[in-house]
Amino acid sequence: MKKNKISKNWVNKQRRDTYVRQSKVDGYRARSAYKLIEIDEKFKIFKGGISVIDIGAAPGSWSQYAAKVAKSGRLISIDLKEMEPIGNTVQIQGDFTEENIQDEIKKHVKTKIDVVMSDMAVNTTGIKNIDSIQTGELCKEAMFFAKDLLTDKGYFISKIFMGGTFNEIVAEGKKYFKEVKVFKPKSSRKDSKESFIICSSLR
Repeated sequence: MKKNKISKNWVNKQRRDTYVRQSKVDGYRARSAYKLIEIDEKFKIFKGGISVIDIGAAPGSWSQYAAKVAKSGRLISIDLKEMEPIGNTVQIQGDFTEENIQDEIKKHVKTKIDVVMSDMAVNTTGIKNIDSIQTGELCKEAMFFAKDLLTDKGYFISKIFMGGTFNEIVAEGKKYFKEVKVFKPKSSRKDSKESFIICSSLR
């Protein structure tokens, strides 16, 4: 009964959600596209010809946006789940935290990358601090991976949850990057603890 009520609430929330409706109009696979669009409007990250790695990409709305604005740039998308193809992007299915998958990504990287972005999050337990810590670990792993592949002026964008590891992640970001900002897009649901860390200019 309880599960039924939760899924009904979710369906009602989706119906009322203007971003869900807008994503159908604009042809994005998920409302999360608007979070990246807002990040880009604020920080002016994406332009024609840039190369992008999208970690935790499925169902692919961030990759869709990157492909649209980067035009003929290079885009590599990684996720555990299989994804519908997006233009001429390279898609890798597997667990990003495994070394062989990271090696596989690196094989496709011929020159330094302009943007590494991650919308990875663990399957939430509902216990906010545990979710925050586990998603924080994914963010740190992605950041550590990104710092070796980015151009000097490159950007690292990642989802983080407010909570236990938040300050630690910001401190880690400042170790590798000159600019570190935290931003919560309007399209993030109000009851969500998520924010995004935007790091740029490698030290």
